[in-house]
Amino acid sequence: MPHVEKHSPGSFNWIELATTDQKAAKEFYGPLLGWQAEDFPMGPDQTYTMFSLSGGAVAGCFAIHSGQPMPPNWGLYVAVENADQTTARAAELGATVLRPPFDVFSFGRMAVIQDPTGAVFSVWEAKSHVGTGTVGENGTLCWADLNTADRLGAKAFYEALFGWSFVTGKDKPEDSYLHIKNGEAYIGGVLPDSHRHHNAPAHWLIYFLVADCDASTAKATELGARVYAPPMSIDNDVRFSVLADPQGAVFALFAGRL
Repeated sequence: MPHVEKHSPGSFNWIELATTDQKAAKEFYGPLLGWQAEDFPMGPDQTYTMFSLSGGAVAGCFAIHSGQPMPPNWGLYVAVENADQTTARAAELGATVLRPPFDVFSFGRMAVIQDPTGAVFSVWEAKSHVGTGTVGENGTLCWADLNTADRLGAKAFYEALFGWSFVTGKDKPEDSYLHIKNGEAYIGGVLPDSHRHHNAPAHWLIYFLVADCDASTAKATELGARVYAPPMSIDNDVRFSVLADPQGAVFALFAGRL
């Protein structure tokens, strides 16, 4: 399967799980997605878990400690050439900078940003760590959806920041699902108002590619996951579900051709 040497600017290049229980996360995602886990020291009583698949890194994981005001969640990263310039531009466009650019050892430089509609994402300027090393294989990130009440505001922001384009399906109205393109690559979408979670704050939802959505959803349930949306079909070739892991981090499973 494809291994990545460099991610194109504007592409999703890393995902990171913030959890209340790293050990439980390894016991959940390993069997579910076939990931191998390796822990690296970060400081006193702190470790960073690197998940890998087929020899390439696919995700990271760290523990939420007391005093950190966040629930368990999956964080999404976007590849950029210059984290400082991108962060400054995001602020000009109305975003809130939650963590200004900082170096992560020799691995890269990053910042955490909340878009003007409320959704949080990070930017990653790669150095020794390019981000996701294995793509296009079952168990890897394959898509991300933006859930927001302000679709037009989000569209204007991300067009200006990353140069993304937003297109509807063939013969679909403007208020239908919006596909996000980074250059010629389809990377995600924006949910229509009729399908988004109205009680949830604006957020990004990540999707993992699996061979069989129904079987993987059942497996996740056996491992302690909560099912928010049971397996359903978008068309004849695509099936997906939305779940939360045992600690509460929400993600989706996807089977079919993108």
